This record gives sequence, structure tokens and C-alpha cells, in this order.
Amino acid sequence: MNDDRMKGDKLLCEVFKSPRVDEMYLYVDKRQGLGEVPEALLERFGKPLPAMTLILTPEKTLGRARAVDVMATIRDKGFYLQMPPAKEEYLLDLYRTPTEARY
Repeated sequence: MNDDRMKGDKLLCEVFKSPRVDEMYLYVDKRQGLGEVPEALLERFGKPLPAMTLILTPEKTLGRARAVDVMATIRDKGFYLQMPPAKEEYLLDLYRTPTEARY
């Protein structure tokens, strides 16, 4: 990725959602598309569903990552994979616990 367009403080980014894994997203440079994403990852990810297009800047606020880190990873690897948040074990226990209806 030695293209001069990949340098600078802005990156036009396309975000895709995984149809297989809830809350998993793939960020790529819109001009490069999915060409740099390894085939094995795409197989696991599923057919990427377009979620949004945005301009990333170092100051941009993202929910689960620093924009500067996302930009650096896209420039280095050609993509950024956002994994779903870890599930808290105690919440899973609460979900599994049967509840009684009390009136």
C-alpha cells in the first residue's frame, strides 16, 4: 500500500457488516475495496453487507476503536476487522437462569 492516496489525515472508509457474526464489522479503504482482505477471512466473515461509508480522521470518534488505529491498520494491512464485544460471563449466567413469574 504505497499509494500516495493512502497517506494523510483522511481516509474514505467503507464499513461492512458480517451476516454470520453479530456486531462484527470490516473496515476498508473505499478505493481499494475488499481486494486486500484475505479469502479465508471473507469465508469466515460471510458475504459482506454494506453498512456505511465515512471519512476517517484521527480525531473521529468511533464506538470501539480509535480512528487513528483503524486508519493505520487499513493502511498497513488493507483492512481493519472489528470483533464483537466480549460477553460478560455473569450476564450469560443470568440469561441461563430460569425465572419465575411472580404476581
